[in-house]
Amino acid sequence: MSTTAVQPVIFEEKESSNGKIIAFATLNSPKSLNALSLEMIHLLADHLEKWRNNDQIACIILQGTGEKAFCAGGDIKLLHESMQEFPNQENPKANEFFQAEYTLDHTIHTYPKPILCWGNGIVMGGGMGLMAGSSHRVVTEGSRLAMPEITIGLYPEVGGSWFLNRMPGRSGLYLGLTASHLNAADALFVDLADFYVPNDQLDAVLTELTKAHWTDSDQGNHTTLSTVLRKFTSPELPAPSNVREHFDYIQRVTDHDNVIDIFKAIEQENPEEKWLSRGFQTLKNGSPTSAHVIFKIYSTVKHLSLKEVFKLEFELSSQFVQRPDLAEGIRALLIDKDNNPNWSPKTLEEVSEEWVDGHFKSPWTAENHPLKNI
Repeated sequence: MSTTAVQPVIFEEKESSNGKIIAFATLNSPKSLNALSLEMIHLLADHLEKWRNNDQIACIILQGTGEKAFCAGGDIKLLHESMQEFPNQENPKANEFFQAEYTLDHTIHTYPKPILCWGNGIVMGGGMGLMAGSSHRVVTEGSRLAMPEITIGLYPEVGGSWFLNRMPGRSGLYLGLTASHLNAADALFVDLADFYVPNDQLDAVLTELTKAHWTDSDQGNHTTLSTVLRKFTSPELPAPSNVREHFDYIQRVTDHDNVIDIFKAIEQENPEEKWLSRGFQTLKNGSPTSAHVIFKIYSTVKHLSLKEVFKLEFELSSQFVQRPDLAEGIRALLIDKDNNPNWSPKTLEEVSEEWVDGHFKSPWTAENHPLKNI
């Protein structure tokens, strides 16, 4: 009995009423909540390059299979295996993954044609990297966004250093430290989304797009896509924004010069509200090293270009895979699932400035940097 291999990304092209083509890329790994593998990244990169050079392609739709998730992150179990193969040393397999992923994310951020990302369900980690750079980002009543890297001993990468820094006030710093989940209203408030559209309107949106008047102008097609999405945007959000509601609190507790004082400020306030309390527990249980690095990078990238941010993130990620917390965090959360990581160092107070600074050391020059060509 023969079986047909499942395609990890499904690519389709549909002709609109005036002959222009709408291209579709559908992440197709529902069992893993559409988590990105290296194969999926290469497939997306190849098709985006092909579509960029096809004058008939007017618009790209990026979506996920199933109702649960657009994309829940990267394939961190495979990343864990690579760290077992290359313990405490330079990790060529991890570097290959990060290089491909960040190159793809940068491509999406700078892509000339409009990209609609339908961010229904879970959008985390690597999924955030795809969605954040898209020109037209839709959230639905089921959207749940987060950068949960502190829970596995990493930091908000895939461009997280860029978009967290561009959120209102210091909300990006708070979200990076607490990995707090964002609903649709939150995503709109912190500029991670552009439109709220109920998920059951997807088919109607796609039908309308096939009837739209697409042109040879990328800028004109950006406007066309926006016009269609506005027709389906609902003024009734399913829930209020937690970030907006607690904005003054977020500003107050993050108004400090180091992460230890931020932690103490939150601890002193002892928030009982569920969303705030959950965020505090995540920071409390997360990697102390990650917390310090998140605080440092938030200040470091403030005036960097997008390209410079991705290059710095590559250097940071290459360092993280050589150190103990990332492998331990993945083990505790996804391998053994004991949810009891043994962080090293164990507390915020034990993390030295030298240890943090070591994460920012790059073995590459501008000439041989793996992301020199983005």
